[in-house]
Amino acid sequence: MTSFIARSRAPLRLGLAGGGTDVPPYSDQFGGLALNVTIEKFAYASIAPRDDARIELVAADTDISWRGPVAPELATRPGLALHVGVYNRIVRDFNGGHPLAVTITTCSEAPPGSGLGSSSTIVVALVQAFCELLSLPLGEYDIAHLAHDIERVDLCLAGGKQDQYAATFGGLNFMEFYGDRVIVNPLRIKQETKAEMEASLVLYFTGVSRESANIIKEQSANVANGESDPLAALHEVKTEAVRMKEAVLRGDFHAFARSMADAWESKKRMARNISNPMIDELYRVAINAGAKAGKVSGAGGGGFMMFFVDPIDRPRVMRTLSASSQLNGHVLNCTFTDIGAQSWRKKL
Repeated sequence: MTSFIARSRAPLRLGLAGGGTDVPPYSDQFGGLALNVTIEKFAYASIAPRDDARIELVAADTDISWRGPVAPELATRPGLALHVGVYNRIVRDFNGGHPLAVTITTCSEAPPGSGLGSSSTIVVALVQAFCELLSLPLGEYDIAHLAHDIERVDLCLAGGKQDQYAATFGGLNFMEFYGDRVIVNPLRIKQETKAEMEASLVLYFTGVSRESANIIKEQSANVANGESDPLAALHEVKTEAVRMKEAVLRGDFHAFARSMADAWESKKRMARNISNPMIDELYRVAINAGAKAGKVSGAGGGGFMMFFVDPIDRPRVMRTLSASSQLNGHVLNCTFTDIGAQSWRKKL
């Protein structure tokens, strides 16, 4: 029995460009590209040893919990599927099938369905905490790959690959996705470029947490069936990821805004319900207030939207979004972080 509690945290991310091209079968057939950056909002996990031969799972932010007898494999529990999936895989692959008497607790600074990769980030935080608890010698690629495997294979949750790698590595990254591998390319930019990006982004939570699985399943089916327009849209979104990466490296924010605007028009053709009347109205209000471009972060349908603005116009855009009686969400500040998943120990 360990004499410490293992704790961890992993950062949430903004999908700047290329989102959707990291989803199979597109990434397997054509290769996907994504540009993302992690922000100072986190998912947390704690694993505490127990001495009563029982297991307790707690999702603190949703106030869902379950307690039962120790077992090498747990059945899925409503609202606790991520906890169960990680526990089962860790016990099977890294603890010789021997059950662990522990209390596993998670919380996130963004709700599920936010478009910030919150579910995948919780999985990364859980894997990172188990690495701390059991002293597992897993590197960043190992942790990200394992988290992806648990979520997409073990739990059969539809989605792409970028979220797990963003949460594990942290920072501003240009990622390449292929059928058999992922390559994470950290981008080195000047501090003034980073500061300008932070000053130019407005985050707006629509107030709607959406289930992304249906959008992602439709997108995957469009690729599998060779639907010409959705497939062409994915190719365009992939091209925009390269354009935006180059704009960031040059510090060319006019090109950045054009790329975001073009990518959003393409993204809306990848599947139905990526946009909707609420999102269209939100976009219209922000553009009329001075925003240069905008898009959803994540699969679409709700969650967070981001807008790119001239920093001088940022207060006006934020006030307008906050004051609009037709919108039910709220504005958030946005700062970046270069720190990826990390873990530590608290003595009992």
